[in-house]
Amino acid sequence: MPKIMIPDSLKPQDGRFGCGPSRMRAEQLTAFVDFGSKYMGTSHRQPPIKNLVGDLKQGLLDMFHAPAGYEIILGNGGASAFWDAATFSLVEKKGQALVHGEFGNKFANILGAPWLEKPTVVSAEPGTRSDLVAESGVDVYAYPHNETSAGVVTDVTRVLGADADALMLTDATSAAGGIDFDPLETDAYYFAPQKNLASDGGLWLALVSPKAIERIERVAASGRYIPNILSLKLALDNARDNFTLNTPSLATLFFTNNQVQWINDNGGLAWADQRTRTSSNLLYDWAEKTEVAHPFVSNPNHRSQVVATINFDESIDALEIAQILRENGIVDTEPYRKLGKNQLRIATFVATDPSEVSKLIESIEYVLERI
Repeated sequence: MPKIMIPDSLKPQDGRFGCGPSRMRAEQLTAFVDFGSKYMGTSHRQPPIKNLVGDLKQGLLDMFHAPAGYEIILGNGGASAFWDAATFSLVEKKGQALVHGEFGNKFANILGAPWLEKPTVVSAEPGTRSDLVAESGVDVYAYPHNETSAGVVTDVTRVLGADADALMLTDATSAAGGIDFDPLETDAYYFAPQKNLASDGGLWLALVSPKAIERIERVAASGRYIPNILSLKLALDNARDNFTLNTPSLATLFFTNNQVQWINDNGGLAWADQRTRTSSNLLYDWAEKTEVAHPFVSNPNHRSQVVATINFDESIDALEIAQILRENGIVDTEPYRKLGKNQLRIATFVATDPSEVSKLIESIEYVLERI
């Protein structure tokens, strides 16, 4: 039995607040019963699943208000697989990476592949943010739209003064579907769907510009060795036929498409953006008014609206709060494991109604009054 019992009247109905994978809506799970009974265990190269992929691609183009010529490509693996694929298929000579957390750092390390020049890394401490800078000879600029580990958001914008043929690569795994942006400001907006898109792992998707498509095709024709599973040219060719190179998770495709349809039916990315902003502001406003807590990201313009990180004073053990919440069915509020901060990290993805965040705050307050 928990040492502190939070009254049911104070608790959110759904206690899942993790930053990945995210909660799924009950309606998604209900709808999956019919889909699963008909199509799980069937070929992904036949019309039912190809039609599903086609619907998903169109739904994403609509949600992202994609300009003419932009395409959706998809492949096996998550965003980390796309990092490797981009290093083989998009970077010609040298990349520059923006790093202010764990996930930006991972891609920066991969950009140091032996066939490429040493990348330029623009670093900032977690909880803060720097900016990419124009550099002659850099043909790819890479950055996280939302740094999941630290709760820092970066504007989707082209680097002023960059070489004319340079590509902008935006890691959008925890942002896609929850933060609005201008797709003309990026060339590859890539993501795994287990955050705002309320799906499972095993898939990456990317909105790519005509400029990125031209680069993919040029690098593929250059003679560079590219493993098939990491070839964006093969991913592009397969996506145009509405399937992936290898067998995908059909459940992941279904849940992603269902969530995209739900977002579009409710008003699209602008609606989702407002919803996540409302939820995260509830947490930030509460932290700023609470004596023993404060937002980890001090600059309000850099605070993520989909991953809220809240620091606590030394007199409070945030891990103890997270454990008590977990004992009461409110889970995955622990800080990012490698950040080492005395904080809670709370997902405010679009599947979470703001009223649920309000209930979470009530639960945290109840615990704080008793520890």
